[in-house]
Amino acid sequence: MSARTAKENRLNIRCDNHAKQMLNKAAAYAHVSVSEFILSHALASAEQVIQAHESITLHPADFEAFLAALDGPVQPSAALSRAFNRHSEQVER
Repeated sequence: MSARTAKENRLNIRCDNHAKQMLNKAAAYAHVSVSEFILSHALASAEQVIQAHESITLHPADFEAFLAALDGPVQPSAALSRAFNRHSEQVER
């Protein structure tokens, strides 16, 4: 995190004495403030959680099957064909 970044927001957390002592000790070992320590580790954890929920990882064989399905001919299901027909009947062009 850049020291020049404007810090416009504030977070407040509550913790017990043991947690505070642990955070103080870890921040001291890392030579940063407790706030910097907590924020940097919380952001790293947040990035991992977001990536786990917003990305898809496939094995190479599965990825090849996915690409083949995208490149293959499109065969609409019977339900999709019926929906297209209903749409054509109900919507004027």
